[in-house]
Amino acid sequence: MSTVLSWGRYPYAPQKTHAVAWRDATHATWREAMREKGTTLAFGNGRSYGDSCLAASGQVIHIRPLDRLIAANWESGVLRAEAGATLEQVLEVAIPRGWMLPVTPGTKYVTLGGAVANDVHGKNHHVRGTFGRHVRRLGLERSDGASFECAPDSEPELFAATIGGLGLTGLITWVEIQLMPISSSLIDVTSIRFSNLDEFFALSERLDTLHEYSVAWVDCQSRGAALGRGIFMVGDHAGDGPLEVDQRKKRTVPFTPPVPLFNRVTLRAFNELYYQRHRLAEMRSRVSYDAYFYPLDSLLEWNRIYGRAGFQQYQCVVPTGTARDATRSILDAIAASGTGSFLAVLKRCGDISSPGLLSFPIEGTSLALDFPQRDAVNARLFAKIDSIVREADGRLYPAKDAHMSGADFRAAYPNWQQLEALRDPAMMSRFWERTTRT
Repeated sequence: MSTVLSWGRYPYAPQKTHAVAWRDATHATWREAMREKGTTLAFGNGRSYGDSCLAASGQVIHIRPLDRLIAANWESGVLRAEAGATLEQVLEVAIPRGWMLPVTPGTKYVTLGGAVANDVHGKNHHVRGTFGRHVRRLGLERSDGASFECAPDSEPELFAATIGGLGLTGLITWVEIQLMPISSSLIDVTSIRFSNLDEFFALSERLDTLHEYSVAWVDCQSRGAALGRGIFMVGDHAGDGPLEVDQRKKRTVPFTPPVPLFNRVTLRAFNELYYQRHRLAEMRSRVSYDAYFYPLDSLLEWNRIYGRAGFQQYQCVVPTGTARDATRSILDAIAASGTGSFLAVLKRCGDISSPGLLSFPIEGTSLALDFPQRDAVNARLFAKIDSIVREADGRLYPAKDAHMSGADFRAAYPNWQQLEALRDPAMMSRFWERTTRT
């Protein structure tokens, strides 16, 4: 038995793990995890940022050892694997055969079970929606011993509740997904420097529909006429080239410093250098899929740079009608606070609905930033941003959240009661306890 934390290390709540290595041993492991306090939660590879991956009991079922490929049809691109397999493992077998994940978040170290439970999305939400749209079926174990094969046409209510269901409907044991065909593992990228937020929206409106992938880095320290300046990046799978698994060299942050490595001065300098590095108004390049989708994965344990107190990610989405004004107000509040993130991601989400009850994206604009954990500073800033998001009829992302009020969660996710009705009584996270019980 070992202990694990969430990726943000906030709240600091070490979880005792009860590892399950075989699908037929899940119920024995479940009973062991529940023995002390009666509830538990599945835990994958620990890439959720806040407390949605933390059991209220502090006892989790560690599914990472369930990582086997079960079956694959390389003519149709249908793959079935155990829930503890990571997206990296899927890519390693799929890319050489001409297949790619149809949707991927910003890290390949997410498990398949975690991708389903959080209904992750990526740079192509405007084209392919969330990960859950490409899940064909999944295996689900319940604490009463029942086993289900869930799909849109088989146990549809459990299927919808499990996609984006934060691991609360039971233990996902395997997932079957439809992959996307590609001709090359390389990505053709166009990077465009924009001077302010209005230019971002103009570029997004003009280019999103023309490209598979679209995302922007934004300088969260800029103000005035330069508020919201950044780099807009669109990408498409190359029409020719190798089908190779990327073998980028990886480095590791070797220790956790006592304080964050980024402060107001270093963050401002980094943002200025990154913005000015793109000297040309428009740059074209061809890069590996790994460099394009997973830039931070080359730096293992990068969460350590935020120091011993950890960090919080704030990710929100606001609907199209209020997006421009709300995003401007949010960025202005962040810049005024003197804190912020070296990695600030701005993108527009499309109108493709998810099959999941609690899927995060809505048609509109999403903004995600990381903040070193400073209790008083973050509390003041988050309260201000929460108010902006609330008035704009937006919502926060549960997979990244560690502070959302119960009232805001229940208002933004009215389907939460349907999930609660289907929740396995043995599954309870700190997030669910915090947002539905207060």
